[in-house]
Amino acid sequence: MNTVTGKIADEIEDSKRASGRMFETDEEKWEALVCRDRAADRAFVCGVATTGVCCRPTCASRRPNRANVEFFATFDDASRAGYRACKKCRPDAPAGTSAARDLVVRACRLIDEADGPPPLSRLAEAAGLSPAHFHRIFKRVVGVTPKGYAAARRVQRFREGLARGANVTESIYDAGFGSSSRLYDGATDALGMTPSELRRGAAGLEIRFAIERSDLGWTIVAGTERGVCMIEFGDGSEALRERLSARFPNARLVDDDPRYAEWVGALIAAIDSPGRGIDLPLDIRGTAFQRRVWEALRAIPAGSTATYAEIAGRIGRPGAARAVARACASNPVAVAIPCHRVVRADGTPGGYRWGVDRKRALLARERGARERRAHKMPRN
Repeated sequence: MNTVTGKIADEIEDSKRASGRMFETDEEKWEALVCRDRAADRAFVCGVATTGVCCRPTCASRRPNRANVEFFATFDDASRAGYRACKKCRPDAPAGTSAARDLVVRACRLIDEADGPPPLSRLAEAAGLSPAHFHRIFKRVVGVTPKGYAAARRVQRFREGLARGANVTESIYDAGFGSSSRLYDGATDALGMTPSELRRGAAGLEIRFAIERSDLGWTIVAGTERGVCMIEFGDGSEALRERLSARFPNARLVDDDPRYAEWVGALIAAIDSPGRGIDLPLDIRGTAFQRRVWEALRAIPAGSTATYAEIAGRIGRPGAARAVARACASNPVAVAIPCHRVVRADGTPGGYRWGVDRKRALLARERGARERRAHKMPRN
């Protein structure tokens, strides 16, 4: 398995897909620039008329005004138009081979190969940089700090150990945690269940659920004793049962629970009348970043939308629009966490794990409900 994970691994996959990825219109190119889409680095460059500088779409420099930007297929084209290369992102160098990225890849390998998380000072010394400068570069390229990357890799190695058949204790120490307490302190949030539950495929866990038909198709609401852990739409009840079973392969599934049937009804009522809201207890787990995104999504009022880039800014991670999109795609509870309210920079819906037609329908209903409420408001 490739030792370079997270954002760097995504960049490698993007390079494999780049030849089939097209940015045909200026609007698509501008959206890629706003989102800092790594695949766009292989497709075009952009010139900023006010500075005379040509950049990659993923450049970390301050975003220019749209009116001052023009797009070129290659740096050579931009150079002929009078633009000079940006010293930060080096559009005149081959995509994906910048000195900063190569430096970070080497640092990631040092982290992967070490018995424990190397000190920041050691990583910075190996890179020939000051700790503060190295820390900034690493976070800009990878999206998390060196400490965050090391923690994520330990959790990944722990999962891999369990998947190979090792017991929990062996997997903990092989992953480099040093002690069981260091894993268990954050196990629920990092793994989505306790290590023992993960090892057993949720064996012994009771998942109750109910499935009903709604205007958006078949709908499942499932949960543990702590609250709802899964809300999904599908084209058939059997397909939804299979999804639930795949997520919790060894759990005991209890069908047609009266309480969950009631919750399905509440969900469907909230879909039909968005102003009513949804007040269900939730039992959802994710990474710290995912939870921050999901909380930001819940703050978007019904009838309103936000872009991926705006959500990234609200959680203090400007430039992480693509990571926000991935967090939206990982949302386990449709509508209760309203990932359907996040749209592209140009206002178009973008993706939705339960189908873009459902996303459009949800947004249309919420806009309609907001407009009806506005018309009913008394005027002074």
